[in-house]
Parts: sequence; structure tokens; C-alpha cells
Amino acid sequence: MFAIVAVHLHRKFRKAVAVRDLSLEIEQGEVFGLIGPDGAGKTTTLRMLAGVLKPTSGRAVVLGVDVARDPEALRMKVGYMPQHFSLYGDLSVLENLTFFAEVFRVPRGVREERIARLLGFAQLERFADRPAGQLSGGMKKKLGLACALIHSPQLLLLDEPTNGVDPVSRREFWGILSDLHLQGVTIFITTPYMDEAERCNRVGLMFRGDIVQQGEPEALRNLAPGEMLVLYTSELMRAEEVLPDFPDYLEHQVYGDRLHVFTPDARAAKPRLEAFLASRNIAVQSLYQDEPRLEEAFVHLIRQARAEVE
Repeated sequence: MFAIVAVHLHRKFRKAVAVRDLSLEIEQGEVFGLIGPDGAGKTTTLRMLAGVLKPTSGRAVVLGVDVARDPEALRMKVGYMPQHFSLYGDLSVLENLTFFAEVFRVPRGVREERIARLLGFAQLERFADRPAGQLSGGMKKKLGLACALIHSPQLLLLDEPTNGVDPVSRREFWGILSDLHLQGVTIFITTPYMDEAERCNRVGLMFRGDIVQQGEPEALRNLAPGEMLVLYTSELMRAEEVLPDFPDYLEHQVYGDRLHVFTPDARAAKPRLEAFLASRNIAVQSLYQDEPRLEEAFVHLIRQARAEVE
């Protein structure tokens, strides 16, 4: 059973195409992560699925509701958390929760118990009387999630909910999401963090308005171009220049002070690469084999997608 079915979704803003012919199916109870570079169309996709933005063409059915025809019916079933803090900064944590309980018509008989449960769930009991505008970034995110959960939605649509918060708050936030997943809530999340994408059941890679690859994180990791050697050298730029001449070269990627070099056979290529760099007077500080992560596969797939449209 699918929580989300999108068929040929398309969204234009004047002459600019934000989402292009996107089709997608997400099962109930699934955690689906959407990743992609800035401007890929992730936020526009989420807004259309939430019924906030009407598609130019195509169709999306979310929890059995056609989002273009009956967005109001959808909002009672879905919890939507936009990327930027959108609560009332001058209201307290408790007042924000109470306000959203009224907006979503939560019955008064269960409202008090549900607010108390969400305060505990989000670890905000001690801050119930604090104005939302005075909360830390991580606390604001947890309050936003609590407000999105006030009406017990079957589906959560989260737009980069941990962007810009500290690692501890990110870990706490994902602990809450894991508990919700165990309760059967379907979660659709966009994220700039590859370690968060690894936590999802499936991941979609979006580029220029469409999903170019999707699958389980492990399957996507296997799309990296061959095996990987990690190279540390004080002459990073020179190494970058000569690497394409290495006979076993497939691709390289730069990560701060190191290069990730892809070859068909890393074990066989390692001594040959050391000799190749030495012949160019490039000193190797460290060279070892490592497993590609989702991030390396992501960079490779984006490069492929760009090459196909250029």
C-alpha cells in the first residue's frame, strides 16, 4: 500500500521549471530520503505533496487524497515541517502547541494529554514557558516537529529539518524520528546530510527537477565508480592535474585535504599509483583502500547527470 503516489508531476515558475515530470511511489511506514544539490527541486516537490503548492501538471495522491483537488482534507492527515522556522516566536512553547492543537481541531478531551506527551517526546518539558523565539536552533526544530505531530498524522513531510543545528541535536531529532517510524508513521524527508540519508529505507537522488536514481542506501553506494583509494599528499592540486593520466584511473573526488581515487581494482592499483606519483615528483603521505560511502556515489551520479544534459 502506498502512502504517496506521484505521476508526471511538473511545476513551473514563469519560464523556470522547478520539478520536471517526476514520478514516485512511497510505501506506508517507509522512511524515504530525498537528496540533491541546491535548486534540484526538493522543496518544491515537498510543498506539492503537502498541498501547499499546486502542480502545473501531473497528479499526486497522498494517503488516498488528490492533493490538487482536496488539499484541506490532506492537511488533517499530514504533518508538514518547512525548512525555515515558521512558529510564533512571541508565544511560548506550550502556547504554540496549544495554538496548533486548535488549528487542527484536536478534541479538548485529548488535547492536554497529547501536548504533555509531545513535550516529553521532544524533551521540551523544562522549556514549556519559554518564548519559542528564544529557543536554540535544535529546540526550535524539535518544537516544529512536535507542532507537526499534534494531530497524530499518518505521514510526516520534513524539509531539511536538521539543517544548521548542532550534531547532538541532530542525533536527538533522529532518535525521535526512529521512534515515530517504529509506530508506523511514514516519513518523507529532504536532507543535505549523507549520514542522515543512510538512515532511510530508500533514498532518491534529485537533479534538475527529477529523480535520477533511487533505491536502498547500500544499493546506491554500489553505484560508485569502482573501488576507492584515499590519497593524502601535500601537493593536492598537482596530484589532481596528473591523476587522469594514471592508467587505472576512473575518477577522483576532492574531500578537504585528501583525494578519493577510483580504480577498477584498488589493491592492484595501489603500488602502481604510488610509483606513478613518485615519477611525477609528488610525495605520498598516505594511500590506503576504503569503502565508498553514499556521498561518493552521490557525487559520481550528479557528475553523470550533468554530463548527460550538457
